[in-house]
Amino acid sequence: MNISIKSIHFSADKKLEQLIESKISKLSQFHDSIIAANVYLRLENTQDLENKITEIKLDLPGTELFAKKQSNSFEKSADGTVEALRRQLKKFKEKKQA
Repeated sequence: MNISIKSIHFSADKKLEQLIESKISKLSQFHDSIIAANVYLRLENTQDLENKITEIKLDLPGTELFAKKQSNSFEKSADGTVEALRRQLKKFKEKKQA
């Protein structure tokens, strides 16, 4: 699986990128044919504390899955996004088997 991480309006440190890569690589146990994962980390320019947004697009053969979460830290928003994608992968796999 090819994982690309892009930071918008800031530069992400290696620790954050490694954390996100390890979480995304665990998704392969729910669906083994994930082609690529595109991660967008965005820092909104607002007064709100929950201004950190993580968007992940998974490329699968024949379809794409997408999730987006907003939180007060990139770690929390990445956790929520990966969890949402895990649920989508399970549902997608069940539909495909039915």
